[in-house]
Amino acid sequence: MNSINEHLPVYSLDNFSSNERKSQQFQVEVFDAKRHFSVRYPHRHDFFEVLYLLKGSGFHVIDGNRYEIKPPCVFFMSPGQAHKIEFSHDIEGYIFIFTADFYLANRSNQNSLIEFPFFYNLKQDNPPLLLEQQSDISFLEGLFKRSIGELESNETNRLDMLRSLLDLILTTCSSRYRTSENMSGKGKGHILVKKFYHLVEENNHKNLSLKEYAALLAVTPNHLTQTVKILTGKTSSQIIKAKQILEIKRLLVHTNLSVAEIAHQLHFEDQSYFTKFFKRESGFSPLQYRNGAASR
Repeated sequence: MNSINEHLPVYSLDNFSSNERKSQQFQVEVFDAKRHFSVRYPHRHDFFEVLYLLKGSGFHVIDGNRYEIKPPCVFFMSPGQAHKIEFSHDIEGYIFIFTADFYLANRSNQNSLIEFPFFYNLKQDNPPLLLEQQSDISFLEGLFKRSIGELESNETNRLDMLRSLLDLILTTCSSRYRTSENMSGKGKGHILVKKFYHLVEENNHKNLSLKEYAALLAVTPNHLTQTVKILTGKTSSQIIKAKQILEIKRLLVHTNLSVAEIAHQLHFEDQSYFTKFFKRESGFSPLQYRNGAASR
């Protein structure tokens, strides 16, 4: 099968970097309709993204959730998430993309990145930050402009400066980001759940069991399930299944893979069980869902 839709593409950071910066773990630049990048939608990233929009309109779909673009606003994405963005010709803003290694370099707290409420959100949604105060709007714009300036400089400490500027962007946004997660602290339970989300995002195609996920997190399956249930209202198994169903739906809608090929790609040993699993969880057979999506 030679169709360009055989799989949902995953883009690495170097897809968005110039040749002389292929080895970098970050990129910051102006985001507008003229921005040149050769990607197709929907797709995934293997890096974190902060998209600050000052002008324009459209919609941003992240893991099936559709958000209207209402500038000034900031969107956040975690590695592994699938997204599709549709924007007007007058879109204008900035984008900062980076790896965890870049942000966490020299940090004693290696959980500091996922402690931000907008990365691996406990509710598994990605509402944008809507900015209301002119002081915040100007301050963030200044940080992005300064970051671009540092990127172009030859100063020996520019990487440290860029990390500091990124941290200030994330910290400022976090203080304005209104979710229940902000009010509930950054305890071990929250970090465990976010690490669990991260692992599920990275490994959902492997069809791992709850026991296997718990082993990767060095906790018992019961402890993981209880913690997830307390903080999200869902069990660990429900989250694993929901992510599997979301991935199956992505592949049914956005690829030309057969049902058997999707089952094999997601490590289901038995196609019959795969079909029964999808129908039980979604209410449709795989082909019914694919045909229904095509007619919508």
